[in-house]
Amino acid sequence: MIRYILASRSPRRRELLGQAGLTFDIIPAEGEEAVVSEDPAKTVRALARSKAEEIADGIENGDIVLPERTGTAQADRLVIIGSDTVVAIDDEILGKPRDWAHAYAMIHALQDRTHHVYTGVSVICLDWRGPETVRTEHTFHECTEVHVLPMDEEEIRSYIDSSEPYDKAGAYGIQGAFGVYISGINGDYNNVVGLPIARLYHELKRLNLLNGKPAE
Repeated sequence: MIRYILASRSPRRRELLGQAGLTFDIIPAEGEEAVVSEDPAKTVRALARSKAEEIADGIENGDIVLPERTGTAQADRLVIIGSDTVVAIDDEILGKPRDWAHAYAMIHALQDRTHHVYTGVSVICLDWRGPETVRTEHTFHECTEVHVLPMDEEEIRSYIDSSEPYDKAGAYGIQGAFGVYISGINGDYNNVVGLPIARLYHELKRLNLLNGKPAE
């Protein structure tokens, strides 16, 4: 029996993980999201790993207590999933905007351009079946190319004045109002939303970390 933990409070990641048919608990990582490299792929992998490790470490040392569940079998393996997303344009990494001016600068830079969205995912498994906990880790990333249509000054300001940009990498959400400015993508749409769920599902399957698959 495997129990899953999503180390994020993002409603978008929660929805996508639910689409995979997994039952999971949410224990958000609280660590600071600091850019660790000029390479966006390395950055998202490091940030995702840091989030998963924060929760795994807390569970192992007793600082984090798992929520109680009733009516379910006792889990003998715990899988923690951490994820992080950044937008990159002209080799510059764009995280979440600090304020209105920062969001404006991001959208102004992205409009009428092509950029890339990187999402890193880290999977840490705590296996409790033996006398000692065995810990394994697997981290990967996905990249999607996004094409944005031209926006005039009024359109940029109107979008920034909404509540949508401020908790999203690159100051936009492809699944929201900004979608009318997206002319196309190359790659995984869900990766831009915040979690490459198809890749994650098949990585879990390959690692024998899906309930119902035999453990190696």
